[in-house]
Amino acid sequence: MSRSNGNIQSQKFLSRPAVQATLAALLCIVVGLLIGYIALLIISPAGATQAIITILKNYFTYPSKAAAMKYLGNTLVKAAPLLMCALSIQFCYQAGLFNIGAAGQYVAGAGAALFCALALHMPWIVCLLAALIAGGIFGIIVGLLKSYLNVNEVISGIMLNWIGLYTVNMLLSGVKEVASPYTVNVATENPGALLPSFGLDKLFSNNKYVTIAIPLAVLIAILLKIVLSKTVFGYEIKATGIAKDAAKYSGMKEKRNVITTLFIGGALAGLGAAFLFLSGYEQWSVTQSSVPSMGFNGIAATFLGGLDPIGTIFASYFIQHITSGGSYLDKNIYPSQISDFISAIIIYLCGFVLIFKLYLNNYLGVKEEKAKEKTTASANKEEGGNK
Repeated sequence: MSRSNGNIQSQKFLSRPAVQATLAALLCIVVGLLIGYIALLIISPAGATQAIITILKNYFTYPSKAAAMKYLGNTLVKAAPLLMCALSIQFCYQAGLFNIGAAGQYVAGAGAALFCALALHMPWIVCLLAALIAGGIFGIIVGLLKSYLNVNEVISGIMLNWIGLYTVNMLLSGVKEVASPYTVNVATENPGALLPSFGLDKLFSNNKYVTIAIPLAVLIAILLKIVLSKTVFGYEIKATGIAKDAAKYSGMKEKRNVITTLFIGGALAGLGAAFLFLSGYEQWSVTQSSVPSMGFNGIAATFLGGLDPIGTIFASYFIQHITSGGSYLDKNIYPSQISDFISAIIIYLCGFVLIFKLYLNNYLGVKEEKAKEKTTASANKEEGGNK
């Protein structure tokens, strides 16, 4: 009897959506790493095992704890903006919108933050707000086109990605270094625009790039989880995504919800750019001809995280972890882009998550049906014995 109860409890546990999402994500990661390992074997079998271990170890390749902590800080610095872009895509997806324009909104946020910091010499809080508003405006444009002209958000988002890139390149050309295409260093030009660390840098071997951006990104993810699951606004967003016409006829303002959702999504991506560039970790190149990959990598993180803000925190870290780990490979043998290849495979596999869940639920359903039949047969047998 206890064994039967144990089976029932395990089936109930496996039927939980959060458990299924976690199992699906782990399966995608394992298969993605396996395919990446096969690619490494094809390139050079001799060092393939050590190469995949190096990707997974990332900063643990350093022998000293101080060095490992410092480079852990670097990974977290890059993971914070990735998380914000992932949250942007995830939040919009709840309303049935595929915010591929997060890359352009990220660019707009970077341009606004750096222009306010370097040209206007504003403090960091103003630069953050400027990035938030700039990204949000790009989101609003997509929302207006979607709501009133029925322009697909994917098309308008992709177009705005390139408009944003070249606009920001022109905007920041006046604050670039004389001898290079990069913008001047924020720490040198306007130290007051750098995000404060509040002592967090001490935890990571005095890594000056570690700022409040990291805990802020996590707090924002938790806040979005609460908004989506515990508020009327979150319910309306999800209802609009599930059935826009039904939401409209039930009294919800679906156009307002679409525009508001894309504004928030754009603001999140714009804020993510400010988290990176106002840490001083990177400088913007005014000659770059491709949109930064951060917005697109957010797609991997949000789907790997099961379209859940909390899951997206861990998925964003994992994606950045293996991306950073790829930089430690021997470049004479393996391309550092192998980690991007693994990420791409994981994105592809995320498309099969629904199939995995369907198979698992069917399997659990069959087991439950057999358990019921066994229980019924036992009860009938006992009843026959009593007679």
